[in-house]
Amino acid sequence: METVENNELMTRVGKGTPAGELLRRYWHPIGAAVELDDLVTKKVRLLGEDLVLYKDKQGRFGLVEEQCPHRRASLLYGFATEHGLRCPYHGWEFNAQGKCVNQPFEKSDAFKEKIALNGYPVEELGGMLFAYLGPLPAPLLPRLDGYVAENTIKALGYAVIPCNWLQIVETSADPVHAEWLHGRYAEYQAEKDGLTNHISASHAKIDFREFRYGMTKHRLMEGQSEDSDDWKTGHPLLFPTTLAVGNGDENRRSYAFQLRVPMDDDHTMHFWFHAYSPPEGAEVPPRLLAKIHMHEVPFKWEDGPLKGRFRTDHIDGQDIMAWLTQGPIADRTVENLGASDMGVMTYRRMLKREIKKVQNGEDPIGVIRDPAENERIDLPNEKNKKHFRGSFRTFINRTHMKFSPIVEDIGLVFEP
Repeated sequence: METVENNELMTRVGKGTPAGELLRRYWHPIGAAVELDDLVTKKVRLLGEDLVLYKDKQGRFGLVEEQCPHRRASLLYGFATEHGLRCPYHGWEFNAQGKCVNQPFEKSDAFKEKIALNGYPVEELGGMLFAYLGPLPAPLLPRLDGYVAENTIKALGYAVIPCNWLQIVETSADPVHAEWLHGRYAEYQAEKDGLTNHISASHAKIDFREFRYGMTKHRLMEGQSEDSDDWKTGHPLLFPTTLAVGNGDENRRSYAFQLRVPMDDDHTMHFWFHAYSPPEGAEVPPRLLAKIHMHEVPFKWEDGPLKGRFRTDHIDGQDIMAWLTQGPIADRTVENLGASDMGVMTYRRMLKREIKKVQNGEDPIGVIRDPAENERIDLPNEKNKKHFRGSFRTFINRTHMKFSPIVEDIGLVFEP
């Protein structure tokens, strides 16, 4: 269990809080570029700040605080200019750095030199948009393999999860929950259908190993050899908030990131990013490769006898149920950790250590400043993952991808 002070230390994300200052040393995803194909602005809440993402008339993205410093009208309703965003109320214009560059009616340029709002760097990678809210100069945006892989079909699920970021991330450091929540519990729910599930095999061993960008998670199931990729390679939890999931097998290679974005202390934007590499020789409709395909992930039943209850008919809904039933911020002062929580304890030690590094003026783990290191980051990730055995279509229909508008198209590409 943790003390009240430690729980506060690890969970609060506002400016000036220990975890908040640590999280501001990293780039965070805030959406997909296609969201601004037909709109000029999008509201973003990140690390306790209300912000507006916009695209100017030159096609460049910016991120500024929402309220205009003039009379506090929302810039969400602003309109694009060649160099930034103009407030609809009185026309004050701001560039991507938050500097006021134009004030209609005001006669003195000296006035606008005194006016500014917070503006933050935005970069596009793999169809996603990322923001950095920390001190400058900003580190490099990590060019992870799944974002830079060519000729992939990209899908993005998203949901606002009304709980703290840490209880979501901690699930990524907990292999054993998969045996029960996604295995035996799933079988119990589908008992009438005769569902069997490889992941319901018992865990024989678990392990966690630190590496350059975080830690890798390893599991050995009963009946598996220690030569298996699940045990030898595992898959990584990229500090502080990204899980990279196993890559399928040699014939069905895919990249999957679960991205946990702290909006504030008790809300997290969750993205599920997938980049599917079609098998060699597969016919892929050009429209599938043209853009990232988005879908919202429902996690409660909206009607019927289960109305209002959590949807546990897919793997990701099962996770969301477990996160949200802990409360908005899990009370770690009354928990009782056991042997299966080795990874959770490891992650918390890392989190406290990296908070101290930032407080000492150091870069935390995983921050990249050398371009030579950042050409392409190939992550350690198991192939021939035990969970992925069997039909590809069956597997993706057990996940949030069942709600994707292109799920049937992907099935046809991989299993025509």
